[in-house]
Amino acid sequence: MIQAGLDLDYDLTSLAVMGFAEVLPKLREFCRVADLAEKSFARGDVDGVVLVDFPGFNWHIAKRAKKYNLPVFYYLPPQLWAWGGWRVKKMRRTVDHVLCHLPFETPWFQQRNVDAHYVGHPFFDSVAQQPLDLRFMHKWKDNQHLQVAVLPGSRDHEVHTIWPLQLEVIRRLAAKHPNTQFMVAALKDSHALWCRSQLKPADAKLSVQIFAGKTSEIIELSDCSLMKSGSVSLELMARGKPAAVMYHLSQLTFAMAKLLVRCKCMSLPNLMAKEQVLAEFLSHGKLTSKSALKSIEQATIEMSKLVSDPEYRMMRRRNLQSLAQQFAKPGASNASARFIMSKLMKSDEGTLPIDVDVASGNAIYPRAAA
Repeated sequence: MIQAGLDLDYDLTSLAVMGFAEVLPKLREFCRVADLAEKSFARGDVDGVVLVDFPGFNWHIAKRAKKYNLPVFYYLPPQLWAWGGWRVKKMRRTVDHVLCHLPFETPWFQQRNVDAHYVGHPFFDSVAQQPLDLRFMHKWKDNQHLQVAVLPGSRDHEVHTIWPLQLEVIRRLAAKHPNTQFMVAALKDSHALWCRSQLKPADAKLSVQIFAGKTSEIIELSDCSLMKSGSVSLELMARGKPAAVMYHLSQLTFAMAKLLVRCKCMSLPNLMAKEQVLAEFLSHGKLTSKSALKSIEQATIEMSKLVSDPEYRMMRRRNLQSLAQQFAKPGASNASARFIMSKLMKSDEGTLPIDVDVASGNAIYPRAAA
């Protein structure tokens, strides 16, 4: 969006957190940013509001936008079907149009009188459009070793909780399967540096390489993956790479989730398939808790099967490929842009644009009759 000309008032990724206990320390900053947005609404700077994910914060933005009669679009809506279904009343009250990224979401919202449209997931646009660094891939392609992609997450607090668990899995796997190379895909340099800092002198014997900004290349090179739950699971699905999924919650967040969550899976491919095409391992509490140790043990068993059993690995790969054929189609961003522009860019005569110039973002109107 910045490359397309966005004037960025505040980088919300710095506030990206998940859970209940994790939000509290940033509550004052959330309120300050919401006030910043409302001032923009009050000045008349805004024609419409597009919310993306992040429901705990975006509900407040939607509510403030409606005070100024602004149309509100929710792109990648909160997973109300999974937990907190009562919030659909809030959705009806504060959101005009929901743009769904999962196929089963659309009928769920429509049955509850919410205007909803299926556009697909933008992650598949990214996979289709992302040019791979061929020099990097040529340098690190290794036909002599089985290569495992390790994905510790994109948020600071996730990396700090998931990577120690993954590192212990790596140690156990390396002891059983010494002919395995582990390639860690950190999102940014600070994450890569932190991951390296957690290596102990005894880890020098491990075949671990840590990179920043090479996630797609590492996934493409890999035979399988040890990953954190998140949207990147869709890229593994699109590329047909089997994986074990790990996630860790604070004790408070886990207790709340047990009361509220109504779905049995946490990974998007599993939600689409309605079964575990990716094995999942959720832990909670301290990183030394019984839950965390059990997750490490179970993830090690799954990864050991993926590493050592080619038939099992291929079976998991075929399941992902079958799912990708159904859902891993690009076009979500374009479809969303067309929909939003069709609602916002009405001419004086009420003519609606029929398409959007992707390069400029301008609406394209039908020619008037001669």
